[in-house]
Amino acid sequence: MKILITGGAGYIGSVLVRQLLQKGYQVRVLDSLKFGGDALYDVMLNPDFEFIRGDVRNPDDVKKALKGIDGIAHLAAIVGDPACKKFATEAEETNWEGSKAVFEAAEDAGVNRFVFASTCSNYGKMSDPNEFVREDSELNPVSLYARLKVRFEDYLIEKRKDSRMCSTALRFSTVYGFSPRIRFDLTVNEFTRNMTIKGEQEIWGAQFWRPYCHVEDLARSVELVFRSDENKVRANVFNVGSTEENYTKGMIINEVSQVIPTGKVNYIEMNEDPRDYRVNFDKISNELGFTITKKVPDGIREIHRLLSTGIIVDPYSQKFRNI
Repeated sequence: MKILITGGAGYIGSVLVRQLLQKGYQVRVLDSLKFGGDALYDVMLNPDFEFIRGDVRNPDDVKKALKGIDGIAHLAAIVGDPACKKFATEAEETNWEGSKAVFEAAEDAGVNRFVFASTCSNYGKMSDPNEFVREDSELNPVSLYARLKVRFEDYLIEKRKDSRMCSTALRFSTVYGFSPRIRFDLTVNEFTRNMTIKGEQEIWGAQFWRPYCHVEDLARSVELVFRSDENKVRANVFNVGSTEENYTKGMIINEVSQVIPTGKVNYIEMNEDPRDYRVNFDKISNELGFTITKKVPDGIREIHRLLSTGIIVDPYSQKFRNI
């Protein structure tokens, strides 16, 4: 298969590029390089890799990128609550209008598979704090980022379910771990960086839940969908992660403290948080055979090891953040 990855120079996309190439896929990336192209330098000479600098909001860029493509991993987006809040117009144009335009152009181009990177943030806040949300649970998006993801999911799974193109939405857990486009504005990576470099971390709302999943495993789920039986993934949605990997922020910092026991933790009481959810991941495990290969402590150790070497001169640089 020849796969187009929109946003392939990003945190998850750059990992997915390498995984697909290693498995024998031909890969093309469409990316505007909002955060630069460093993450793709080492794959540029691979004969099975092709790069197009462009924007999903530009029809000509999209049309060019779709030529000869069998499947799309649609990752291009303004990612995260803070970034979407700060760049609301760009988020609307990219995450909704751009996504819809890519889907429609892909239909016209005869693409067979479309995998959409959605988010568990769609669940927002659990109605029952003692329960785990599942794919059929009520969605309660509390941010523009999640509302746009829910909107496109609805378009993909409900309004276009009879499309000739087989489409799947993957609700990613909160991501962490090493990537060629490393980010330190993600909870696990940020806590590990601060405890490694500064020796302390403030924790707000330590009691609120999220599911976490390593960037390599999230990327693996995309490839898994591409090779899964169409009848199992068509017009379907899957949470991506492991039920065992739901953590509160307090639990995350405890895991970080196991690796960096000299760090100081300052807890700040916070009783309200718009997002609080624990997620069940049985569906993707039972129906597609997906299992994770890394857990939060593994990610903490790899980020701590990376930073301890001093190879990253300024881990607080703007280039390691989305805003």
